[in-house]
Amino acid sequence: MENGFRLTSVLLMVLAMTGCGQSVQSQQYDIPPAQPRPMGSLTDEISNSRQNAITRAVEAASPTVVSISVIQRVRYQDPFADPFFDFFFGGQRQRMRERQVQGAGSGFVISSDGYILTNDHVAGQGDVITVAFPNGDSYPADLVGTDAASDLALLKVNPEDPLPYLDLRSATEPIVGEWCIALGNPFGLFEASDPTVTVGVVSATGRDLAPQEGRLYRDMIQTDAAINRGNSGGPLINALGQVIGVNTAIVSQTGGSVGIGFAVPVGRVIRVVDELREKGFVDRSYYTGLTGRNVTPRAARALGLSSVSGVFVEDVVPGSPADDAGFLPYDVIVSVQGEVIANQTDFAARLYDFRPGDRLRFSVVRDGRQVQLAMQLGSSQR
Repeated sequence: MENGFRLTSVLLMVLAMTGCGQSVQSQQYDIPPAQPRPMGSLTDEISNSRQNAITRAVEAASPTVVSISVIQRVRYQDPFADPFFDFFFGGQRQRMRERQVQGAGSGFVISSDGYILTNDHVAGQGDVITVAFPNGDSYPADLVGTDAASDLALLKVNPEDPLPYLDLRSATEPIVGEWCIALGNPFGLFEASDPTVTVGVVSATGRDLAPQEGRLYRDMIQTDAAINRGNSGGPLINALGQVIGVNTAIVSQTGGSVGIGFAVPVGRVIRVVDELREKGFVDRSYYTGLTGRNVTPRAARALGLSSVSGVFVEDVVPGSPADDAGFLPYDVIVSVQGEVIANQTDFAARLYDFRPGDRLRFSVVRDGRQVQLAMQLGSSQR
C-alpha cells in the first residue's frame, strides 16, 4: 500500500513538471520574434545623421571653387650674350631671352557673370591664365586688376551660362572659436575634381604679420584649418557657407601647414574688389604732409611717454592735410583710428587701409598730454 502511494506521488510530480515545462515553452513561443528593419530606411537614417552644417556648407560652396593655372613670361639676359663670347665663338647672340614660369592656385567665383577672386601671388603676374571648374569646364581668364599690398587679384571669365557664386556681402564678422572651412582646388591635378576641404576654428582675428615681398598682412584671420599652396586663393567660409576671408598666408619653414593659417578678412576684400572692378588698381596715393621718425628711448623719456612707441613728428608741410588738422612738430602719434602705432612701419601700414579723401582720427601726445586730431587724407596726384 505504501509502495503504491509512493508510485502515485511520483507519477503526479512528473506530470506536474511536464505540464510546467509545456507551459513555459508555450509562453516562450507565444512571444513574436523581432522583425528586422528594412535596410533602405536604416541606410537613409545613418546618411541623414552624417549630414551637418559643415557638410551642407561645403556642398553649397564647392561648385564655386576653381583651379587657376598661370603662365608667366619672364625675360632674362643670356649669360653668353657677351662681346667676349662673340669674339671667340663668332656670331651675334640674342641678348634677351624668354622663359615661361608656371604656377597654380585656387580661386572662387564671386558673381554669376564670371568675376573670380584669388591671391595676387597666384595670378597677379600671369600672362596666360586658365580657370578650371569642378565640373570639368575651363575658360581663359583676363586679369582685371591686382593689389599686391592686400595679396588679392580679380579675374574675369566669359561663361555661356550664369555661374554659381559666393556672395561676399552675405557674411558677418567671424567669431573666435567658431568652425571655419578652407576650400581649394589641388593644383587642377584631377579632371572634374571636387575641391579639397580642411576644417578648423577661427583661432584669432586682427592678427598682424610682418610685411612680405611688399604685401601687408594686417588684421588677418588666424585659423588652424590647413592652408597651403593648393588652397591659397580659395575661400574661408563659416558653417553657414558665408565667406569670411580669402586663404592667403601660412607660417611654416617648409611651406606646409603647421596649424597656423591666415586669411584676408572679407571686409577688406570687399573694398579692394570694388576698386579693382572700377579702376583695375587700388588708389593708395594718399598724402599727409607729415615727416617723422621712430621714437627713441631718450626721446620717450624727454617727452614723458609711457612707452617707446609711436611716430615722432619732425616737420609739418604748411597748407598740407596735416597742417589743416592741427599737427605740430614734436607731436608723437600714438594711435590711428583707435589702433596703437608701434613705429613708422606700423604707421605706414595702417594708412594703407585708407584712400585719399578718407577722414581719420589720430591720438597724439603733446606736452605730456593726449590730444585728439582729425585729418582728411589728401592725394599725392594733385
